[in-house]
Amino acid sequence: MASPATIPISAPQSAAAAGQAQTGISTPAFRAFISRLSSSIRQGLSLRRPWSELLDRSSFSRPDTLSEAASRVRKNFSYFRVNYVALLAAVLAFSLLSHPLSLLVLLALLAAWFFLYLFRPSDQPVVIFGRTFSDRETLGILVVSTIVVVFLTSVGSLLISALLVGLALVCTHGAFRIPEDLFLDDQEPANAGFLSFLGGAASTAAAAAAPAVATRV
Repeated sequence: MASPATIPISAPQSAAAAGQAQTGISTPAFRAFISRLSSSIRQGLSLRRPWSELLDRSSFSRPDTLSEAASRVRKNFSYFRVNYVALLAAVLAFSLLSHPLSLLVLLALLAAWFFLYLFRPSDQPVVIFGRTFSDRETLGILVVSTIVVVFLTSVGSLLISALLVGLALVCTHGAFRIPEDLFLDDQEPANAGFLSFLGGAASTAAAAAAPAVATRV
């Protein structure tokens, strides 16, 4: 008795879609970006001051003048800058987590920039619903989407509000924290810590994305 014939089944479209979704993650540029970013974060966090020193209640007093408050803010920021940036990040994260829809919209926008333009191989076009988009069309759609998300939704106001709240906390702490007991002369140079991390992360992203972007210009 002959065996029943088998019908070969193939799913080229689903395989192609899965390959396109994973291409951005598997590119060397994206892996290098993640590696450098995580290394910069670890290096920056290693320079933070003890939180007990930041919150020492015996070192707080009201400044007598506005100039004294400004001087305290400058000295405390120079000493606690890593802690302050971590505080800003925590306020921003709390604000986004308390608004999950805004968080999802922001993550979707960042993922679109990363995988559809910055870290997408130049020889792989963007294909959505069977339509192929050129690099110029992809960039235009991403720019318009960013403007809409930032200025026409609650995401932009949420980010600005969180940053303002974080800056208010930092300035308040810096104005009331007495900096006389801080060893300001023994600290690392002013461009170290999280400020250099922010600059390094930006340069890392630019360096990682430069080859892919240059081929599209």
